[in-house]
Order: sequence, then structure tokens, then C-alpha cells
Amino acid sequence: MKVWQGVENPITHVMEYQEVTLFTDQKCKLSYEKQTSTTPTGGPAVIAQTIKLFISPELDVPAGSKIIVTQHGKTAEYARSGKPAVYTDHQEIMLEAFERYS
Repeated sequence: MKVWQGVENPITHVMEYQEVTLFTDQKCKLSYEKQTSTTPTGGPAVIAQTIKLFISPELDVPAGSKIIVTQHGKTAEYARSGKPAVYTDHQEIMLEAFERYS
């Protein structure tokens, strides 16, 4: 998990923004849900996908984090993570496919 945050340059003491890693190698699970809706005019169906990350409740994952997941040998990047819903044994975080930092 990574965040885009200000880091003070030790030489110039100027705040510079960069990608900072918060956690690596955490056990997690992704869930995908496809939603299809049609328009009242009979136009083409709109298909949206909801991606949800399940991860340990002990981790502090700020909303807006970039999350990189490797699952079944494939790596995908997700961005603009939502505010976590924290439960006793896990937390759930809604994700969007990463394109670039906003």
C-alpha cells in the first residue's frame, strides 16, 4: 500500500511530494461484483464493477491510498481507496482501478 505524501528533503528542508510505501506483503482477498443497469429509453446496458479488498483490521489504511495486489500471479494497481469499514476480524475497502494520482 502506498500513499502520495509530503516528505521533507533533509538538505533543503523543502516539502517534496512522493509515493511512500506503508505496507508490503499483507494477506488479503479481492472481491469483484458486476452490476448491470439498463436505461429507460432502451439504450445499451451500463456495466460497472465493484472491487472490494478484505484485509486485516489492524492495518491503518488511509482513504485515497494506492493499493497494489498480486493474486494468482497477476499484479493490479488500485487507487482512491475508500474509507475502510472495520470489523472485528477484517476490514473492507472499496477500490477503483489505478490510472494516475489525482
